[in-house]
Amino acid sequence: MAKKERQKRSARQARSQERERSSADTQAVDEKSSASSRLAASVSRSHSKKEAKKRGRFLGYLADVKSEMHRVVWPTKAELKNYSIATVAALIVCGIATWLIDTGFISLLITYTNLRG
Repeated sequence: MAKKERQKRSARQARSQERERSSADTQAVDEKSSASSRLAASVSRSHSKKEAKKRGRFLGYLADVKSEMHRVVWPTKAELKNYSIATVAALIVCGIATWLIDTGFISLLITYTNLRG
């Protein structure tokens, strides 16, 4: 039970840190997008406002990805081992079931058509 409480507490702390980071990231992205649009305008007039806006959106997207990756709860080594074993077992069971169904259909077709193939 203590482990769950620690996880909840750390999740709350991570969310509060994320809120602080996202507000700082939003301000930084706004500054970067305005700086990048000013830079784009000063360096070359061929870059349109639309392209600068796309860059700003892309930087915002990267900031969002970074913040989401901090929220991810990665499995422990033991959990990963259990999940992998369960996945392999499910694949084996599905493979055997498919093989049995295929064999059954083949035998039905051979019986129905009296052909050997």
